[in-house]
Amino acid sequence: MTNLRVPPGRAGRLWLRHRLATAERGAELLEQKSRALREHQARLAERARAAREEWEERAGEAREWLLREALAGGQRELRLAEPAEPVEVTFTWTTVMGVRYPADAAVTGTPMGPPSTAGSTAVVRTGRAFRAALEAGARHAAAVRAQRTVDAEIAATTQRIRSLRRHWIPRLTAALRHAELELEEQERAEGIRHRWAAAHQTRPSAERS
Repeated sequence: MTNLRVPPGRAGRLWLRHRLATAERGAELLEQKSRALREHQARLAERARAAREEWEERAGEAREWLLREALAGGQRELRLAEPAEPVEVTFTWTTVMGVRYPADAAVTGTPMGPPSTAGSTAVVRTGRAFRAALEAGARHAAAVRAQRTVDAEIAATTQRIRSLRRHWIPRLTAALRHAELELEEQERAEGIRHRWAAAHQTRPSAERS
């Protein structure tokens, strides 16, 4: 926390009141954001769990088909089935409560070549299984990234709330209380001086009369 540079007098009191109100409002908004993100976090965690289960299932099926093709056609057919172009994964993004993360993933291309090149329908099924596994893996990667991004934002938001509630707001509150006490003392002293001055102004006229 930086040192407070409070203007003197009544301007300082107004300055502190404004800063305190801003800090309290900021903490309330951050707490609302944190609650909303935590609700969203639960949905993202469930989505990541389901995506992982699907990915593991599809990957297991792809391994089974790969083993079948290796036993049926050998390594030569598998080499012939290698794709000419690389497979690409594209992520679509979304923003929730100011947090940007991947919402979904799409796969373009095929992980294995066409049946005319491979010469076996088992290769086609193997390719389909691998594509399904790749798509499931991409969705799982997007879900995990989304969950981790929101987790990090929740942690950062919690830290900002803690900083406001435990440090900044108490400092502003204490400074405002101190400023108000000083102003009360000044006003009390001014009142005493005014009464003393008024008493000394009326006393000579009373003595002359």
